[in-house]
Amino acid sequence: MFVTADLYDEYGDSLDVMAPIFKDYGGVDSFSGEIETLKVNEDNALVRSVLEQPGHHRVLVVDGQGSLRCALVGDNLASLALENDWAGLVVFGCVRDARELRNIPIGIKALATNPRKSVKKGEGAKNVVVGFANCIIVPGQFIYADQDGVLLSEVALG
Repeated sequence: MFVTADLYDEYGDSLDVMAPIFKDYGGVDSFSGEIETLKVNEDNALVRSVLEQPGHHRVLVVDGQGSLRCALVGDNLASLALENDWAGLVVFGCVRDARELRNIPIGIKALATNPRKSVKKGEGAKNVVVGFANCIIVPGQFIYADQDGVLLSEVALG
């Protein structure tokens, strides 16, 4: 178990701190792991495709380009992520099924909720460098998230 404030106190400026723009939606408030990234635009087909694969306790960071027009993750995808051993998701966009998400023991951070589902064209990019919340996020970095915020590290901590 970790606390991001304690990690920051110990590792300081070697960590990047995401802007405090995310809300907690999953049933787990504290999660961490190696990062896999996606960049999509109101299309969650790639999100599903990645979450169908073994997660090996990684965290999927979805750059939904900050869109608030539709949800990229709901209870079905969160359940799929849990089933396939993903530690959590950070969504620069929306989720839906908020009540159900709180009952799924996986970490989920997102900007907001929206009941509208996304399109499913399969467009987007996997394992690319993305940037949001005042950070550059690189696949293979490590992420630490709890109720205090989100930290990025080049190496696994502790």
